[in-house]
Amino acid sequence: MGNIGNEYQNTRHNIGFTILDAFAKASNIFFSENRYGATCEFKIKGRTLVFLKPSTFMNLSGHALRYWMNKENIPIENVLIIVDDIALPFGKLQLKPKGSDAGHNGLKNINEILGHSNYARLRFGLGDDFKRGQQIEYVLGKWTSEQTKAIPERAEYAAEMIKSFCLAGLELTMTQYNKK
Repeated sequence: MGNIGNEYQNTRHNIGFTILDAFAKASNIFFSENRYGATCEFKIKGRTLVFLKPSTFMNLSGHALRYWMNKENIPIENVLIIVDDIALPFGKLQLKPKGSDAGHNGLKNINEILGHSNYARLRFGLGDDFKRGQQIEYVLGKWTSEQTKAIPERAEYAAEMIKSFCLAGLELTMTQYNKK
């Protein structure tokens, strides 16, 4: 998940796009603009992953997700949403099989569009280093220099989790990766 536009590049809220961009660069694949977002495909061991960076903005991500699930005939159990999470410390990655939107408007929209919250999500911890009432500014703010240095390693780890989700499944990936 993320927002389009230069003003959102390198912001905490765009970590989903950052992870997909890092994955694509490391895999020598490229996004192309399509309906409801930029997409690319990655093939691994006979499986095809479709990456989507919605152009609907974060709070309307459900529309893009539904469109591409229908277009590519992707069942919900094969969907993985990459989302920022202030409830986790910076850089912590956690895979969950389902859950509430926890106040995240992008997840709220996906839940409304799909009619449920039973889809996997890879949560990337932003931490909660903000003063009361400053959550929006923090989430939409730029990474600190220390965080910026850590992002490539965390994005690489997220890519390994994505591959594992595709090849080994949700439960095994959670067991193997969530503790690290």
